[in-house]
Amino acid sequence: MVTQLSSSNKKDIIYPESDGQPMADNTKQYRWIVTIQGGVDTLFQNDPNVFVAGDLLWYPVEGDNRTRRAPDVMVVFGRPKGDRGSYLQWREDNIPAQVVFEILSPSNSAKEMISKYKFYERYGVEEYYLYDPDTGELTGWLRSGNELTEIDQMIGWISPRLGIRFELSDGELQIYRPDGRRFLTYSELAQEQEQAEARAKQAETRAEQAETRAEQAEAELQALRALLQERGIHPDQV
Repeated sequence: MVTQLSSSNKKDIIYPESDGQPMADNTKQYRWIVTIQGGVDTLFQNDPNVFVAGDLLWYPVEGDNRTRRAPDVMVVFGRPKGDRGSYLQWREDNIPAQVVFEILSPSNSAKEMISKYKFYERYGVEEYYLYDPDTGELTGWLRSGNELTEIDQMIGWISPRLGIRFELSDGELQIYRPDGRRFLTYSELAQEQEQAEARAKQAETRAEQAETRAEQAEAELQALRALLQERGIHPDQV
């Protein structure tokens, strides 16, 4: 016999916003989490109804605070941007995360990863990507009916939902936006910004120099006109 929870009991249930686990076990894993989260978030920055989060607890079932996962990166289409302490699916039009990423760390056990896979399969994830930065191994699964089916070839794979392309270069993951630009780390973004600012400064300097030369040429021309007029020569009549 199944006992239904009353509405008052459901309201009394606390859904913790932390599972007590660190976001990452090492700098490499953390760098990949923030790179992917930031890259996807930037990709959809102008779409108010794409929610992207990193290490956020996702509770898919109301009244059940034990069934939960905190994907390294989760993407939800159809939900507004904004800060959340956790993702309570029943308060989000019951829309599950459609795309999730996990970055493998040395502490992840096979049992844990199987459990994550089963959770994502059961609760509606459409695309699941798993990357091991230590080995360079990249695995992906795509929903087919009620199952997540492994993608045969991940090199060159384009995400149906995100439009991003996965590549491997020297054994390291490279992710490319639909416009061909690569996902960059914060350090690479800072360097790119500095280079762009330097190029803008150089262009501004060149423009100022060209303006100065033009002003000098105009001044010389006016001086020549004045000299000729002093000698009774009118340049416009010559």
